[in-house]
Amino acid sequence: MTMKKRIALAAAALCIAAAAPSMAQTAAPMSAPSDPAALYKSFGEKTGLTQLMDDFVNRLAADPRIADKFKNTNLDHLKHQLTEQLCQVSGGPCQYQGPDMAAAHADMGVTKGNFNALVEDLQKAMDARNIPFSAQNQMLARLAPMHRDIITK
Repeated sequence: MTMKKRIALAAAALCIAAAAPSMAQTAAPMSAPSDPAALYKSFGEKTGLTQLMDDFVNRLAADPRIADKFKNTNLDHLKHQLTEQLCQVSGGPCQYQGPDMAAAHADMGVTKGNFNALVEDLQKAMDARNIPFSAQNQMLARLAPMHRDIITK
């Protein structure tokens, strides 16, 4: 599948999740795997998520479309925070202790284009780690509702 098609699919998943949050919440219990940590495990648990976030944040910092958003950011701290957040979101044992997304992004001026670049970088990092496409889509669907608090411009 081409990168363009994958981005379109991810964008569609984000739009569906954003447009129908009540439907997504209703459907989640019925479609949830019997193992609530299945997604966490498919990402390689804490070690796999740590490696993924290391790659992802390095990509963000090197991406000319959004690197300026991270120029004054402690990247090691960001990697740790994102690892904890994705660990929790994926059903792992972690408890994210960082700021909520609205507070964390309030002064960043993130546009839809910036957000799409971030999603693309995350997909590239997941591909590089050989994370199954279905697991990538599940993670993106769980993260999608956060876009409302991240896109501020």
